Amino acid sequence: MNAPETAGSHGQGIAGRIAHTFIRSKLTGLIAIAAVLLGVFAVLKLPREEEPQINVPMFDVFVSFPGASAKEVEQRIVNLGERKLWEVPGVEYIYSTAEPGSALFIVRFKVGFDPDEAMTRLYTKTFANLDFMPPGAHPPLIKPRSIDDVPILALTLSGPGLDALALRRAAAVLRQEISAVPDVSETDIIGGRRRQFLVHLDPAALTRHRLTPLEVAGIITASNQKLPAGHYRSPDKDVAVETDAFIRCLDDLKRVVVGVSSGRPVLLGDVARVSDAPDEDERQVWTAPRPADDGALRPAPAVTIAVSKRKGANATHVADEVMVRVREVQPVLLPAALDIAVTRNYGETAKEKSDELLYHMLLATVSVTLLIALALGWREAVVVAVAI
Repeated sequence: MNAPETAGSHGQGIAGRIAHTFIRSKLTGLIAIAAVLLGVFAVLKLPREEEPQINVPMFDVFVSFPGASAKEVEQRIVNLGERKLWEVPGVEYIYSTAEPGSALFIVRFKVGFDPDEAMTRLYTKTFANLDFMPPGAHPPLIKPRSIDDVPILALTLSGPGLDALALRRAAAVLRQEISAVPDVSETDIIGGRRRQFLVHLDPAALTRHRLTPLEVAGIITASNQKLPAGHYRSPDKDVAVETDAFIRCLDDLKRVVVGVSSGRPVLLGDVARVSDAPDEDERQVWTAPRPADDGALRPAPAVTIAVSKRKGANATHVADEVMVRVREVQPVLLPAALDIAVTRNYGETAKEKSDELLYHMLLATVSVTLLIALALGWREAVVVAVAI
């Protein structure tokens, strides 16, 4: 009689033969080590995100209608816009706002919808219906929004003896350096005052010289341009000539000719008060009250720089690289009295949450490995641990 086939003989299946091959192979250990190292590398390089990275295409549509009341904007812009935007395939929600002189539409597509396809459909539908716009309304302005537009880092600049204008200048210098950091997409300065030439027209002087504010504004705009003025040709070369009319200082602006009265040129300084001063923007940032020179607690002016990252970038790495760059340039390019405070760091909070998640995963892995070791043996436990 023939003896029955035993384990390890020709009766074992494909899985058994594959397992037997790996057991006898000298490469099995190297493959296991490579798999573990690959898993560790994936964990270390996995992007940390504070917000979920899901596709929810969202767009802001601005429509300007100067001179119209909120009721007129609602009747002639909002009602028409909602009806046309609902015709776009894939649109899930539309939020509209009517206010004097303008309308705002927030268009949201379905979750998971392709952002490029959504943008194409929205632009096509919007600009294919411009002929329905009422007279006097401006063409729509469309701006896409995504989760990556949320700033991951906010730096607040303040310091004793620094006013809103000086803080804005320091923020502009720092923003230029931050924008050079890889994977930084947008930087926005909030608060402070920009340097501007302010022109305050004198109504009596305008009337005396028979000028209107619109005429003066148009002349100032036209004077601040560099235009081609032909060519100067010689036997061996051809030189392009331009009119250099950029306004570089306060005296240049005061000497702009805005009209002629009684046979004499009228300069801007004759009909207006011109000053080199901060702008009149109402957006302001203030720090918590701090002791002033007289000992009283008063809030100090501040400026905030909001930093956003590119899509798919690691928020933790981007925030760390920005902070390294800030520490490098602060003693070189920024005022000595400037204080930079981190008022938001999504990279740090994302790292804390991801590290906590990895800790609990490691704890669960160790617990399962010990349980299998007690029940089946250490060899089986090591195989499960490597697999996890």
